[in-house]
Amino acid sequence: MTLHERLQARLPGIQPPPIVVAGRLVRMVGLTLEAVGLKGVTGSRCFIERQDQERVEAEVVGFSGESTFLMPVSTIEGLSPGACVYPAPGIARFPAGRGLLGRVLDGRGRALDQRGSLQAEASVGLQGAVINPLSRQPIRSVLDVGVRCINALFTVGRGQRMGLFAGSGVGKSVLLGMMARYTQADVTVVGLIGERGREVKEFIDDILGVDGLRRAVVVASPADDPPLLRLHAAAYATALAEYYRDQGLHVLLLMDSLTRYAQAQRELALAIGEPPATRGYPPSVFTKLPALVERAGNGREGQGSLTAFYTVLTEGDDLQDPVADAARAILDGHLVLSRTLADEGHFPAIDVEASISRLMQQLSTPEQLRRALRFKQMWSRYRQNLDLIAIGAYARGSDADTDYVQEHRPEILQFLRQGMVEAAPLELARDHLMRLVAAAGG
Repeated sequence: MTLHERLQARLPGIQPPPIVVAGRLVRMVGLTLEAVGLKGVTGSRCFIERQDQERVEAEVVGFSGESTFLMPVSTIEGLSPGACVYPAPGIARFPAGRGLLGRVLDGRGRALDQRGSLQAEASVGLQGAVINPLSRQPIRSVLDVGVRCINALFTVGRGQRMGLFAGSGVGKSVLLGMMARYTQADVTVVGLIGERGREVKEFIDDILGVDGLRRAVVVASPADDPPLLRLHAAAYATALAEYYRDQGLHVLLLMDSLTRYAQAQRELALAIGEPPATRGYPPSVFTKLPALVERAGNGREGQGSLTAFYTVLTEGDDLQDPVADAARAILDGHLVLSRTLADEGHFPAIDVEASISRLMQQLSTPEQLRRALRFKQMWSRYRQNLDLIAIGAYARGSDADTDYVQEHRPEILQFLRQGMVEAAPLELARDHLMRLVAAAGG
């Protein structure tokens, strides 16, 4: 029985909508499906019948002449040549609302946590409404993220978009979990895009924790999901954050990772024939990245805020990687995590010299800004002389800043380091910085 016939059986006496006109599947190369006779616009959904009369969901991603290119959202096993392809009515909508807090969802808006049906009072599309940049509220208030080094040296504002740049295994996910627990936000939306499936449960149970999950929604699409589903998961997490922001809430969006999102778009674009450009990345990747990131930020007057942190995986710890370079240009600051510091057991492994918050001047008092700059100068001079110190070639008195850091190294490391279950409120972090720099005569 075809899908057309099953619709008639379920709805006796009611004619199916006229759009249920089947195309035919004629070709499959990798994950790209080619159909003829299908009338659908790009971005619309369709369903392909398998031989066992189950169906595979797909999305229209391109066309050429009479051929329509589809990308599956679910597994493609069981498809055969000539399979019927039915367009689905309307644009896909996904659950939203405060009833989702504490839940874990996949890229299609379905529950992954086996805690029963979702209590969603609203729905959202994957593409948010574009906000006129002149209509956005300016970033004026400071956001307490609960991490001492960030609060004191790289102050973040509500509505800011920051990147965490690091190679694999340097502590990005753990730092995200700390901010999810301690940041002063009404709602946290976590997008786990393209990471290992094992890490999803570990992030929720061990890093986010019960307290963090209570006011959070997690959207997870691990690496074994089709590339289109990974793209949908990132867009869905952003759409949820937009929904809560538009309800007047202060929202924190944590996405791990922006690089996996770019890689999913690369897979999709190459599969439908887009030529590669920079290091194998097609041009559409560098169009999609700002389109996603620009959706974060403050809303219109009277709405809430949406502060976003995106992790960026630097291949081979290369900060000039194409995705890292593109992300750095469109974000409002970046925190670079150092593998050298991580290997020394220094956590969070934030490279003070390579990191910056582009809005700190507007958000900090002149005194805090002056002392933060003074601290960075002292720490930088000390790091420059580390090799000399290690071989015993440095003579005390050669540089006052290096002498001070050497003498007070335990106190400075206590300031820069922080345990995973330790919260560092904004005011305490600022006071700690003031004391350190004041003791140096700063």
